Amino acid sequence: MFSWLPQLSPQVWLLAAGRLLLQVGTGFTLFYAPIVFVNQVGLSATAVGIALGSASVSGMVGRFLGGVFADSPQWGRRRTLLLAALVSALADVVLMLTQNLPTLLLGNLLMGLGIGLYWPATEAAVADLTPIAERNEAFATTRLADSIGLGLGVILGGWLIASGGNFRWLFAADGLSFLVFFGVIYAAIAETYDFSRQATPPATNWLQIFRHYGQVVTGDRPLALFLAVNVLFTTYIAQIQSSIPLYFSNFVRVSPETLGFAPRAISWLFSAHVIFAALCQLPMARKLNRFSRPHALAISMVLWGIGFVAVWLTGNLGWAALPLATLTLAIFALATVAYTPSASSLVVELAPESQRGLYTSLSSQCWAVGYFIGPPLGGWALDQARWVADGFWLAPRQSVCWG
Repeated sequence: MFSWLPQLSPQVWLLAAGRLLLQVGTGFTLFYAPIVFVNQVGLSATAVGIALGSASVSGMVGRFLGGVFADSPQWGRRRTLLLAALVSALADVVLMLTQNLPTLLLGNLLMGLGIGLYWPATEAAVADLTPIAERNEAFATTRLADSIGLGLGVILGGWLIASGGNFRWLFAADGLSFLVFFGVIYAAIAETYDFSRQATPPATNWLQIFRHYGQVVTGDRPLALFLAVNVLFTTYIAQIQSSIPLYFSNFVRVSPETLGFAPRAISWLFSAHVIFAALCQLPMARKLNRFSRPHALAISMVLWGIGFVAVWLTGNLGWAALPLATLTLAIFALATVAYTPSASSLVVELAPESQRGLYTSLSSQCWAVGYFIGPPLGGWALDQARWVADGFWLAPRQSVCWG
């Protein structure tokens, strides 16, 4: 019945199930946080963009620590994931109580730290549990779980916002999902890496660790090139999740009398986007297996360029706003599912086995940089004149051409 599914380690499936639960909570908040804090709390789009971007500053610290801890026999992948879940749950408590910009900044700093700890450990764990030939589909499977959970969260979060419910329940649900994720990891996931096989002992002090990080970045040219390109991808994803919902809410001319899609329409648009991404995840991974990882990333980059042109058209062709918005998000879904497993597979293939935490940490830092650049830049553009907000979407198209 399920023969079409990849034949993966049971622990990969358990890890994917935990990620699905976690992403349900993330979906509650991710797409709606800018709308909530701008339209309900009363903060400016620029202030909210800066607050969301601040998570990337602490995220850089978290990703560094996550890589170090994941490669450390004292911590390992499993304990790092448990710590990430607890820090993220605490962040949601702060966000649930947010009334002003300082509290919003604190909540996002804690969330960035928790998510930063999470990503290097989870990517290294999947690589540990999967042979090279199955790795692309393994990463596609965990991303599929992310997409399904995110889709469920977007639908439920949109329903709550549209029905006039208290938005603070979004953060309560997100915090609960992190606690459930903690329970899954604690009860069902063993440490995935055998540290007794480590050929060389890990660095024993922070000076050695920083020096080793620098040597890896400067000494591995393919990795350095990948990291530079990866920042572009992550900036684009950040803008789908933070800037485009607000642009659709406040700028798209739906009719001569109506500016912006209603919250329920935005909910369904992004729900369809996430569901379509989930449906395409495994088929796209299998199709791209015939290409090298760099070629798969080039295909993704072309799709991103087409998608950003479609955003501009959505904002400027009011007679077809809804169909264009739907098509735009479908293109972005294909671009994302082409990118995520290929990027994860490439970086763990570049990494020595004993340094997977470090390499995935460096790759994950690109997400921190992208989320540091994307939300503040998008928030600034959406606080400007209409022509700036519309033209902003053609700027990423130029970066694609230069890339």
